[in-house]
Amino acid sequence: MNRISLTMARDIYKAAHIGGTSGASAKEAAGGHFDKYLLMANPRLLGSISAELATRIPVGSEVLAGIELGGIPIVTVLSMETNIPAAFIRKKASGINKLTEGTAIHGKRVCVVHDVVVTGSHIVRSVNDLREAGAVVNDVICIIESNPEARANLQAAGLRFHALFTLEQLVLAGESE
Repeated sequence: MNRISLTMARDIYKAAHIGGTSGASAKEAAGGHFDKYLLMANPRLLGSISAELATRIPVGSEVLAGIELGGIPIVTVLSMETNIPAAFIRKKASGINKLTEGTAIHGKRVCVVHDVVVTGSHIVRSVNDLREAGAVVNDVICIIESNPEARANLQAAGLRFHALFTLEQLVLAGESE
């Protein structure tokens, strides 16, 4: 991990890590969790994260799509950072059966953006819905990969997965300070 990444990892840990045992191994300390809302509520940190995530967006992406609720703040800031339009994916279709709000996705190359990915199952369902609606979706980017199972599940669905940090990297960075 380079110095900038290490600093950001420590900042994320300080801002959002709850619980865990100081001095424990990374795996034991990860028994705590990351409060993504504390992370999203920190404008300086969210801006830094967005700038770094922008480097992970595949060339040719036409729409950034965030899954409610956690993906909405980061996709909004990332859209502002990159000038790539945003769409907001509903977990459940509304009474008018709209899958997305914001920018149209049909026929567009869409990159899905999320905050913390645990198993990836919800993302796979959302991506399948996006594809059925005519979007071309091949990539998912996120801030934190909480569980290696997520990467395997997303790759099995034919998705490339780009995470800024794994949970273990954040814990190691936070505990090493």
